[in-house]
Amino acid sequence: PALPRDRGIGLAAGADLAGALLVTSGLMLGIYTVVKVERYGWLSAHTLGLGAAALVLLAGFVARQATAATPLMPLRILRSRNVSGAYAVQLLTLSAMFSFQVIVALYLQQVLGYGALDTGLAMLPSAVAIGVVSLFVSARLSNRFGERLVLMAGLVLLIGAMLLLTRVPVDADYVTDLLPVFVLAAGAGLVLPSLTGLGMSSAGPDDAGLASGLFNTVQQVGMALGVAVLTTLAASRTESLRADGHGDAAALTGGYHLAFGISAALLIAALTISLLVLRRPAPPADATTPAESVPTNA
Repeated sequence: PALPRDRGIGLAAGADLAGALLVTSGLMLGIYTVVKVERYGWLSAHTLGLGAAALVLLAGFVARQATAATPLMPLRILRSRNVSGAYAVQLLTLSAMFSFQVIVALYLQQVLGYGALDTGLAMLPSAVAIGVVSLFVSARLSNRFGERLVLMAGLVLLIGAMLLLTRVPVDADYVTDLLPVFVLAAGAGLVLPSLTGLGMSSAGPDDAGLASGLFNTVQQVGMALGVAVLTTLAASRTESLRADGHGDAAALTGGYHLAFGISAALLIAALTISLLVLRRPAPPADATTPAESVPTNA
């Protein structure tokens, strides 16, 4: 059977166009500001002015959601500590993980001299490990230990991968220096399904669609912000090392070390939130309440 058609309330009925414009412009302006930091500097009038404007737009979005008759994102969804905590963990984790993929590829090509095909093949073990773990391992572990513990285990693996990358040398050997990192990256296969389970299971039935959409939005924002911020910081560090007389390969590696160190810090923050904020979702009421016995007539 087909799903019933749902066209939404539309602009005429009060769809939150103002909220959509505020959050979209705020996020775009914020990312643009970060991307241009390498050119203008962190303390320039350009960066501080546009950064402040982005914050004002995002604050306006929050205020709009608190007062709009039909808000784009009803703030009630954030009252659940598991939902809001899962969003925070996802933002931090995706910022680190997507940047990991981009910066490792840059390291392989710009420092080790890999071509595009060699880079893809070198990173293939990471993709395979994440896929296998997410498809065949994550659900079984979550059923046995709960999503929260599985999430934290995955974050520990990812932190280990980032810490190893902060020590990767200029002339790294693939098997001894990089392959262990790609194996530890399998932790992402534990993290992402567990986050989805925690975030969605704690949302009410009326908010399921909203929670799913917001979850995907946070994911996209985390990836964009992570790449923008960490690549900018890596480039700034590289230029500083070049100015101090380091060679290109050493300067690039030093910049990437900084990015990986910050990624590790983001993941440690995500692990801390998982430990202190997230809780194992309560089982459904019908799963915990024993069925009433039905008397039978002799």
